[in-house]
Order: sequence, then C-alpha cells, then structure tokens
Amino acid sequence: MMNEKVNKWIDEHLDEYIEDLKDFVSINSVQGSYEQGKPFGDGPFDALNFAIDLAAKYGFSVNNYNGYVGTADLDPALPRSLDMLAHCDVVPAGEGWTVTEPFNPIVKDGRIYGRGTSDDKGPLLCAMYAMRALKECGVPLKKGVRLIMGSDEETGSTDIEKYYAVEPEAEMTFSPDAEFPLINIEKGQFRGEISKSYEESKALPRLVSLEAGIALNAVPQKAVVTLEGLDMNLAEDVMNSVSEECGVECVQTGINEITITGVSAHASTPESGKNAGLAALMLVSRLPLAPCEQLDAVNAVLKLFPYGETDGKSLGIKMADEESKDLTCTLDLYHITTTELDVQFDSRTPVMANKENCEDVVTKSVQEAGLDFTSKGMVPPHRVPADSPFVKKLLGAYEAVTGLKGEAMAIGGGTYVHELKNGVAFGAVLPGIDTRMHGADEFFDLDNIVIATKVYAEAIIELCS
Repeated sequence: MMNEKVNKWIDEHLDEYIEDLKDFVSINSVQGSYEQGKPFGDGPFDALNFAIDLAAKYGFSVNNYNGYVGTADLDPALPRSLDMLAHCDVVPAGEGWTVTEPFNPIVKDGRIYGRGTSDDKGPLLCAMYAMRALKECGVPLKKGVRLIMGSDEETGSTDIEKYYAVEPEAEMTFSPDAEFPLINIEKGQFRGEISKSYEESKALPRLVSLEAGIALNAVPQKAVVTLEGLDMNLAEDVMNSVSEECGVECVQTGINEITITGVSAHASTPESGKNAGLAALMLVSRLPLAPCEQLDAVNAVLKLFPYGETDGKSLGIKMADEESKDLTCTLDLYHITTTELDVQFDSRTPVMANKENCEDVVTKSVQEAGLDFTSKGMVPPHRVPADSPFVKKLLGAYEAVTGLKGEAMAIGGGTYVHELKNGVAFGAVLPGIDTRMHGADEFFDLDNIVIATKVYAEAIIELCS
C-alpha cells in the first residue's frame, strides 16, 4: 500500500528540490586534472562536496571517501541492505545549446534544462529526497539504506573501484542512472583503436588534419577538416552531396577549413545520431586531393565503417540474441594528421559475444584493411535474473506509483552497477522520453522528478520494511 503521507510530502517539496538541483547543476563537474585530494579535478570535487553537504543538512549520516565517493545513510544503526548508486560528474558541455547555457539551469515549460539534470544530478537528488521524505515522515524501516554518490562515472568509474575496495557490496543495489522500468541486463563493451602511420605527402591539394569526437561513449556532433592547396570552389558540390546524403551540415569556416555538424547520440544508441566524423571521412574521400597513403588509410576506415551502419556488419561482427538484442558499433574519436591516423570505436555487445566471434574477427578485418589495431579486450555483460525477488519488488513499486506495466530490459549502455552481483539500473527517466542526456539542451521533466522520487520512496519501503 502506497504511503500517502510520503507522497504528499514529495509533492509539497518540489520547489525546494528544484532550488537544490539548480545549485547542483550550476557546478561544472566535467572531469579535470588530478590534484592532491581532488582525484578528478575541481569540478567533480565541488559537486561531490555539495551533495555530501546537502545530505548532511537533511540529517543523514555522511562519509567522504577521499574525494572519490560520498555516502549518506538514512539510519546508520540499521544493517546495511540497500544501496542507491548515483553520480555527481557530467559529460562535457558540448555545443548546440539553445534553451540555456549548460551550467546555467533554468525551468521552462515544465522542464529543468542544464547539463546533468537527467544524468545524473537530478536522479541523485530524487533518491536523496526519497530518503528525506521517509525520514521526515517518520516511516519505520528494519533495514538500512545508503545513497552512494560517485564522481567519476562518465570517465571510467575508478571512484567506485576505490569505494568497493574498502566497503562490501550491499545485498541489493540499484542505480538511478538510466530509465524506467528497470534494466537487468547490460551488454558487454568492446572498444578498439585503429591507427596507421605513414610518410608525409607534400603533394597538393592535401588533407592537413581531421578532428572529431569528444568522448568514446558519444557519437561525434562536430568534425573539423583542414585542407591545403585546394580551390574551395571545388569543394562545394562535394559538401552539398555529403550534407544531403548524411543529413549533416557542411560549412566552410575558414580559408581552408570545413566544419561538419551532425547530431550527437549515446554510443549505446548510435542509430539515433548523425556521425559528423564519418561524414567528414566521406567528404575527404570525395574531394579532389592528391593521392597518398593518408587517403588510402581514410578510405580503408570508411570501408570498415560505412556511414549510417551501426551494427558492425562491415567489421564482420553483426550479431544479436533474444535476451540482449543487437550488437551496436560506432566510430567516435578521430585524429588524422599528415603523418598519422588514429580513430577509436565503441561497441556494445550482446550476451552471446566473446573473444572469438568479436575481438578476433575485428582484429583480422582491420589488419586485412592494412591498418593497425589495438584493444584492451572485452568487458563482459552483466545480468541479474528478471524473476528475482529484488527485481520483482522494484517493478512492483514502479507499477504502484505510475500505473504503467513494469518489465525488465536489456540495454547497450554500461551503468554503475555493471560489476555488482545484485545490481540493476532503475529509472529515473520515464519510458519514451529522450532527455537528451550527453547532448545539447539536456533536461528533466518536473512531473518525472516527482514520480521518480515517489517510486524510490515506495521501493525503499518495499525492500527495507
């Protein structure tokens, strides 16, 4: 039975939540350089301390794990049983924001906009406010609840490694860092670097540089191509044809410079983006440039990653299974100069993928194309049984609050719980809403905030009473 007192409290505290979220989002917590006591630089350090101080203000027992992770316990006297795992760091601001500046959050048309509103500062505060609602409404619990707040989720999760090196895993963990209903399977991950060194060609016209991509988990929104010795009038038709074929924008931005603008997307759903880097390779391959080894390498990469293909088919690794669906593959980082080519891809692999049918196949395909390949190997998939009592209770809480059907899903993204035995991703974004996480104009709907907070409160009651 849902707790009406708790739900009423949550409704009444939305304005306070919004003010807290605005303060939180206005901290630029993109990873910076390591400093003593600030493992991920100033931004993540400031955001982590903001979250810890806020939790302390609301009466929780807090801990700071050397600037890596903060924790807030609802009642430290109770046996620890449920962990909620969220993060304070954000991806880079990127370009193309129209509603507001990335770190100047505003509320407009029932949404709050800003970098981190839905990934993951907003959801972190939903979990904190759920705990606060239970505390201030005096709901009795038999088991302990801890909010774990990390500061390095977007760039490697070393924060969590440090935390679990000294703390045991709780019997149950959920991360409010994805979407509802619930994610019980996360695909594996396979990343690789394709490179080639070559002699510099002085023959003109030539490509001087091509740069694209800001992170290995995001389809690049922008690419910049610098040329030398090309009559730019000759580039116009090629620019128009690439723009039309790829759905991107090609604009001359300097005497010898062309900027390609596409649409960013998360690497786990590359089909929803328009890859500016691949469009840039296409552009270069079609321009009337002097033949050279550099262009051969560009063309070889294009054969392995044709524009619009996101299933790894040309690499030889297209595959799918019933439970975890299709493999995805996207080329996300590009660095090409007159003497070297270096590109990196990110593939999300179904449960059936392994070294033989995936890593070995790509190695062979890349080498046969005359390019060099390196990889750190494959990260295995993560799976919690859909019929476990833990999953069933979470879905029950979701159904009770939303009236929507709850079911367990598989995704291509890796979340904080990937390494945890009994960890799932649970919300906070409602189904069918693209909050533009990792993209420009990221937002979180205010009604979504209220619903997620109620779901988390209900879940804690179900699991810990």
